[in-house]
Amino acid sequence: MRSVEEALDAILASATLTSTERLPLDRCAGRVLASRTVTAAIDVPPFANSAMDGYALRAADAPGELRVAGEVAAGSGAPPSLEAGSALRIMTGAPLPPGADTIVPLEDAVESDGVVRVPAATLGAYVRPVGLDTRAGEQVELPAEPLTPASVAVLASLGIGEVEVRRRPRVAILSTGDELVPPGVALGPGQIHDANSAALAAAVAEAGGEAVALPPAPDDPVATQALVARGVAEADLLVASGGVSVGRRDHVRDAIERLGSLDFWRIRVQPGKPLAFGAVAGRPVIGLPGNPVSALVTFELFVRPLLRAMLGLSGDGRRRVRARVDEQLAKDPERRAYLRVVVQRDGEGYVARSAGGQGSSQLRPLAAANALLVVPEGIPATRPGETYDALLLGGSE
Repeated sequence: MRSVEEALDAILASATLTSTERLPLDRCAGRVLASRTVTAAIDVPPFANSAMDGYALRAADAPGELRVAGEVAAGSGAPPSLEAGSALRIMTGAPLPPGADTIVPLEDAVESDGVVRVPAATLGAYVRPVGLDTRAGEQVELPAEPLTPASVAVLASLGIGEVEVRRRPRVAILSTGDELVPPGVALGPGQIHDANSAALAAAVAEAGGEAVALPPAPDDPVATQALVARGVAEADLLVASGGVSVGRRDHVRDAIERLGSLDFWRIRVQPGKPLAFGAVAGRPVIGLPGNPVSALVTFELFVRPLLRAMLGLSGDGRRRVRARVDEQLAKDPERRAYLRVVVQRDGEGYVARSAGGQGSSQLRPLAAANALLVVPEGIPATRPGETYDALLLGGSE
């Protein structure tokens, strides 16, 4: 069996960057820039402007009473010059008039009959200078993560209307088993709803990919082989669930070997020991366990980092903390366990508690969890009072 690190290294070695496409900025939230660095063509802001509604004046004229010589609104064009001993009403974002060097907020001034009384003012107060955020010609480097609303705002402020982004990796999703029935269809004897297809499609979307749905594969070697071939033809990566163990009706592993090459099919992970990895027609193929919790946990550990690597991103994008455990949670001593827990702050640190049953078919505890507690090989259970790594799944803590 491969260790987590050995399996992940082999899987990441198969990553190939996706091609790029040019999109309008309003469609780029959550997408990954082909290049994180852009050159600013303009100053931001492009002119000195007011940070407050108030009065533009010369700091040397305050405190005192000043004649109100007019008003400057945002977007009103070039403002008039300010003469000594006078002030101009000014709105937030309006350009600073020539001759003015300071803004006194509206609430700090009193105007009556065309005269405004202002207190002492600090030179440059409430003035946003040219290029406060960015200077023309500056190299602006954005975070190496999918574009956030704030990053989109930075690009928009620079006047950039279109950007080059990585194409979302296409991931073919294949569930296997005669017992599977789509959600929304009434169950017959011995049947269950196919939770894996929908769950893995959601996980693909969260990781930045595009899911390609395949029909479920029956427990038939010929049909399974045909669907594996179809999946690699239609997508950048095939992710199957089920059919990778040693049962007489497990055909995914055999299909990978017949159509391409199999690298490994077992890892020292709980849940998720039966995990197959290989290549068919030059495309990576990952066979996850059939149990839904095992499928989602191993997706988190191995498929999510692969999709990010295909987008030019590193790691899995998840935050990790050390969390104390005050209960004994049993595990297989031979495997590294990823237990479903709820992590919360406890003073200056974190504490983790079980989210419920740890069985590989129990989905509700996984849905309730906000983290996976990483318990290393070599111990049969967590030791109350000790701390362990916790991989945060993106929920609240």
